[in-house]
Amino acid sequence: MSAVASRPGFDAQTFRQVLGHYPTGVCVVTAIVGGRPAGMAVGSFTSVSLDPPLVAFLPDRSSTSFPKIRAAGSFCVNVLGADQEDVCRALAAKVEDKFRDVPWAAGPSGSPVLDGAVAWIDCDLESVAEAGDHYIVLGRVRDLDVHQGSLPLLFFKGGYGSFTQPSRAAVAEFDLVAQLRLVDLARGPMQRLADELRVEVLAVSLVGEDLVVLGSAGEPRLRPEPTRLGQRIPHIPPIGGVFVAWADEPEVDAWLARAPEPSPERDAVLRAGLERVRSRGWSIAVDHPRVREVEAAVFRHGDGPDRNRSLVADVLSSVVGSYEPAAFDGLTAPSNIMAPVRDAGGGVPLALALYGLPDAMGATEVAGFAERLTSAAAAIGAVLPPA
Repeated sequence: MSAVASRPGFDAQTFRQVLGHYPTGVCVVTAIVGGRPAGMAVGSFTSVSLDPPLVAFLPDRSSTSFPKIRAAGSFCVNVLGADQEDVCRALAAKVEDKFRDVPWAAGPSGSPVLDGAVAWIDCDLESVAEAGDHYIVLGRVRDLDVHQGSLPLLFFKGGYGSFTQPSRAAVAEFDLVAQLRLVDLARGPMQRLADELRVEVLAVSLVGEDLVVLGSAGEPRLRPEPTRLGQRIPHIPPIGGVFVAWADEPEVDAWLARAPEPSPERDAVLRAGLERVRSRGWSIAVDHPRVREVEAAVFRHGDGPDRNRSLVADVLSSVVGSYEPAAFDGLTAPSNIMAPVRDAGGGVPLALALYGLPDAMGATEVAGFAERLTSAAAAIGAVLPPA
């Protein structure tokens, strides 16, 4: 192993140059002071703690805007979008009325939430500590949301820019390592499929009794969505039929037993759905307000499989008919189409799902999307290592 040469010292320019190779997001911290909006652009914002929910930003001690925010006692962090460079420049300027041409609405604390921001995090000021020529400002989060599902503005090597979003993989938790190796093989086909169909493509795996979203490519159309990456949704019928449609009977029975309000009649409906999945080679779910309720609940309260299982079970008994419909003519707002990635032994270690589908898909359009999806799944399956 070769040694890295050291130098006796470095100057401020070298410090900035080297640290400039680490990209940061660009945020605007806002507050209301004396009934007027105040704000400052920062590139040093980070999450700190989940329990309690804390974030931090690091303003320069010479800043003339931070004393106003400090005096307000609360603030809102606005994550700027890639198209908001002009907003950043306006609020970084040393002028009296920074907000003259910047539209905003009041957040929960009254602090400005900027129009067009990617996300906002509304906070009470928790503490301020000195750190060299900057402060470390902790904020306790009151509320937060995704405001506009676009890409963020970045600061890199002394300038503003954005990035092209490739496929993404979940963080490598201890029980996901083997499945994430499979996602690495799937990311190229996933990205090509997302680009071609202009939808979001997810890689999903069955881990224990939970479906876990391990990979993502593309973006959903029509409306901003919270990221599904890393979500764990209990494998409760009618969800995840592709993972049991080709399984042995004991696995099917175990899946059916997890259904809310199990009954012979309910089992018959679910088994008929599995037969359609086997016949078609893919699964489909129709958009339903209660399905969206499950997804939103898991996203906001996804604090463990037991909690998620309770949330999902409360809803699924009313949406069985939204999964595996027999016909698609006049189908309104399909939620997703899912296909199995089958290995050489016929197992299903992974599945691909299409989200952000067009509204009112007819049978021909559904079949076309499903054909492209199953082709991509088969191509991935062909290169999977032996189980």
